[in-house]
Amino acid sequence: MDFKVIMASVKPDYTDRVVDAGKAAGATGATIIPARGTGIREAKSFFGLTLEMQTDIIMFLLGSHLVKPVIEAIRIAGEFHKPGTGIAFVVPVDEVIGLESQLNAMDSKKT
Repeated sequence: MDFKVIMASVKPDYTDRVVDAGKAAGATGATIIPARGTGIREAKSFFGLTLEMQTDIIMFLLGSHLVKPVIEAIRIAGEFHKPGTGIAFVVPVDEVIGLESQLNAMDSKKT
């Protein structure tokens, strides 16, 4: 099976809805990594201390046939059309280990 990873950086308020949308579109799960981000807008400061924006990195490991429906579902759920809500992109995966228990579930979701 050919695999890809969708990586989405979202504000924590959007994390649950993005994960739920991805799963509803065919993803069998997601990994969520808390992070801090910086972007085009400067971080705010409070009494000289910089307040960095919290963000979550959501990773979906998918069969390549699921990428389009999942990325479309998370685009809508994460409101990526609004400035500053997040970004998502797809990365190719060369090899995968440890997924034996999920391969049957992934195969059953092929379109």
